[in-house]
Amino acid sequence: MTSYTQPGVVLTDHRFTVPLDHGDPSGERIELFAREVVAGAKAGENLPWLVYLEGGPGFGVRRFVGRQAWRGRALQEFRVLLLDQRGTGLSTPANRQTLPLRGGPREQADYLAHFRADSIVRDCEAIRPRLTGDAPWTVLGQSFGGFCATHYLSAAPEGLRTVLITGGLPSLDATADEVYRAAYPRIARKVEAHYARYPQDIGRARRIAEHLAEHSPVVLPTGYTLTPEAFQSLGHQLGGADGSHQLHYLLENAFVRAPGGQVLSDAFQEGTASALSYAAHPLYALIHEAVYAQGGEPTGWAAERTRGEFARFDAATTLAGDGPLYFTGESVHPWNFANDPALRPLRETADLLAARTDWAPLYDTDRLAANEVPVAAAVYHDDMYVDTEHALRTARSIRGLRTWVTDEYEHDGLRTSGPRVLDRLLALTRNEI
Repeated sequence: MTSYTQPGVVLTDHRFTVPLDHGDPSGERIELFAREVVAGAKAGENLPWLVYLEGGPGFGVRRFVGRQAWRGRALQEFRVLLLDQRGTGLSTPANRQTLPLRGGPREQADYLAHFRADSIVRDCEAIRPRLTGDAPWTVLGQSFGGFCATHYLSAAPEGLRTVLITGGLPSLDATADEVYRAAYPRIARKVEAHYARYPQDIGRARRIAEHLAEHSPVVLPTGYTLTPEAFQSLGHQLGGADGSHQLHYLLENAFVRAPGGQVLSDAFQEGTASALSYAAHPLYALIHEAVYAQGGEPTGWAAERTRGEFARFDAATTLAGDGPLYFTGESVHPWNFANDPALRPLRETADLLAARTDWAPLYDTDRLAANEVPVAAAVYHDDMYVDTEHALRTARSIRGLRTWVTDEYEHDGLRTSGPRVLDRLLALTRNEI
């Protein structure tokens, strides 16, 4: 372990080895990285632990400095563990560079089948006794981290002191098709709200999409192939607090005049490449639909299939008419693995994961109905990424869970207003409000 300081805090880096497959504890092992954070003035105290599970899937924990964001509130009473979930951050990585060490696409897909919420929770249970002396800890789960926390309540409630969930109550039984069928109307509302705020972007978005269709293929300096469909996926930003504004600023800077006429500006190309690339989080693309899979059904590229049910999202149809171009949101499609150089070598692996049927159940409804762990969840009204109706149905299925339904924040409320969000959830679990 290595300890060091930042303003007001003491940090300690931990590395653990855990089984790749917890059902085969004597088999292959992988490494997990976690960073312990404690307030400098309380470093020697015996504090309860809070483990933070990041959203995603496939994202390492955000690298905060000192007491930034929600950490300032958490450090008032907890020793915090920031866990890089398996395959992310400084934990054993899973990407185009490392996965060929597994073998071919079949071996890679079999390996990645161990990177869902069930394995992440078993990782937590493997390391918890080493840190807490087997005392239960509090889990704070953001977005996909909330999916993991819900599985935790199903699988190992004895390890939990309290559960706090922000924007991450999953449906307990919805298929991937049902998840995306509910998602597209929400995305449409976000797009319409964006155009109401920035009506000038209606023409800008169409003009960019027309340029991409007329000049195909448009290859960005990073090697990313920008198609109209890929351009539409910039709508992923619309679920964040300032996402609409950031998308507007990107669109307004799309074209410059060059000797050959109007061309896409370098600034637009750089910003777009950064927003669309999966190089830093390829697991998101590889297992995104798999996080919904259970019950023996393949996900089968659910987002792409259900998109066909919503004609307004078809770029070719839009450009043949005169309506506004609809951006899309949190979805992964087969073309992502053709367009993105960070994903191209993994296309066959992704197809095998999409066809897989042996996914284990993720949620024990009987156990959740008998839950005794204090749980509170922030449910963001009309959250673009997690369906509000699904979330509230799940909230009613978990005994004792208290919800805070709010339209004050978007999905990233923990990032933008973390101390207040965390304080509210802790108060709910303690029946203070």
